[in-house]
Amino acid sequence: MKKYALLSTWDKSGLLPFAKKLNELGYHLIATGRTASFLKDNGINCTEVIDVTHFPEILEGRVKTLHPYVFGGILARSWVEEDIKTLENYGIPRIEIVVVNFYPFEKKKKEIKDLTRLLEYIDIGGPSLVRAAAKNFKDVVVITDPEDYELIIRELEREGSVSMERRKKLAIKAFQRTAQYDALISEHLQSFLETRNPFPKLMILPLEKEQNLRYGENPHQKASMYRHSGSENDIPFELLLGKELSYNNIVDMYSAYQLVREFKDPACVIVKHTNPTGASVDFSLIEAYTNALSTDSQAAFGGIVAFNDTVDEELARMLNERFYEVIIAPDYTEDALSKLKIKKNRRVVRAPYLSKTRFEIKNVFNRYLVQEHDDIPILDPDNMKVVPEGKTVDTLVMEDLEFAFTVVKYVKSNGIVVARDKRTLGIGAGQMSRVKSVSLALRQAGTEAEGAVLASDGFFPFPDSIELAARYGIIAIIQPGGSIRDPEVIEAAEKAGITMVLTGIRHFRH
Repeated sequence: MKKYALLSTWDKSGLLPFAKKLNELGYHLIATGRTASFLKDNGINCTEVIDVTHFPEILEGRVKTLHPYVFGGILARSWVEEDIKTLENYGIPRIEIVVVNFYPFEKKKKEIKDLTRLLEYIDIGGPSLVRAAAKNFKDVVVITDPEDYELIIRELEREGSVSMERRKKLAIKAFQRTAQYDALISEHLQSFLETRNPFPKLMILPLEKEQNLRYGENPHQKASMYRHSGSENDIPFELLLGKELSYNNIVDMYSAYQLVREFKDPACVIVKHTNPTGASVDFSLIEAYTNALSTDSQAAFGGIVAFNDTVDEELARMLNERFYEVIIAPDYTEDALSKLKIKKNRRVVRAPYLSKTRFEIKNVFNRYLVQEHDDIPILDPDNMKVVPEGKTVDTLVMEDLEFAFTVVKYVKSNGIVVARDKRTLGIGAGQMSRVKSVSLALRQAGTEAEGAVLASDGFFPFPDSIELAARYGIIAIIQPGGSIRDPEVIEAAEKAGITMVLTGIRHFRH
């Protein structure tokens, strides 16, 4: 029997040399309209699908390949005698290679906002061909990625056929592609609903591998990084200098960059093991960096430093005085990059844009916990109140309270931040007891706590933390409230002369 290959592609990259080689290897090419024209225009013989089906493309091209003469040739099993007889009786060509890539819905959804127009870029025939070919992988080689063309040709030239192991891998890849394509479409169509459900009954995330990582949290753990196929931001960060980023580097720098981008004025955040060791907002990045470092210069060693504006030469020179695993900023001057090149074992990352993460996902008990990103406004006037009742908060003190509450949102629970003049003085993180976190933060702040403010990511279960804060001279505290002992806590604050702001919003971070 003659050998046939079916080609139906939107992306024509690499197709010409591949099709030419198939011809030379004895395959008769069948192609859909535009693909056939493309091949013929470039001197490659092929048969159009309509000459196989004896039926024209209809509905402006919506129906081209959906025909028994096409799918019969793909789904026929060589080991089933009746299948082969059916092909012979109806004159159906047995198709041994299927090459398909889809209408570019991923790209078009970014360009086309009109739903009616966008629907025309949902491929029907392509995924159907791919699924049929992948189902019958024992007899059919299915190719959905132009990067696989050369590999298949080499194997055909060397062995005369494609190995069963390769066929299985291509079939798996094909099913992954159709699943990803459908997931991307269903997810995007949800945005057109009047009432959008953030947690549908079936949640399917279209992910594609961006790169393998050297290892995970520890050297014995393998790891990779995946991107959302429909991501508007294709390059969230760019490694400018230094060796490859590790799993831990990426997790830490994301935590640092999330926090630093909360601020509009020049800001610096230093992070170690996802916890901020220091943060500051000031008139310039240099002042912000100096203040952030002063919170805990020892813990900052080997950490991640994040800025929300362009790093210049003078700041680069200061950064070179210490060792940091990663420096991340929206941009760098050329002089700054020249200075930063001096340190070889450090990564310099440019991240010009950071889109909000819609979901956060954790794997537990072989299940997935999915939650929305914590992006509620830090201080919501509808939920916030000042106690004791009737008390007001000085503008500068309120600015410090808002700054501290912003930082504590990124501190592992139980999280406490002591701050003044929009700079952290002490941070208590990850303690099992809230009063222990308070103690850590206050001890770190030391005498600077006098006249400072304190932020807590959760409510105070007992007044002991307030009494401790009073001994260090804290003048104002911001916390969610909501404890059954709120009256006792508020009374302790009033007795100590501490103003307390209750936000009504908790910011636990696990």
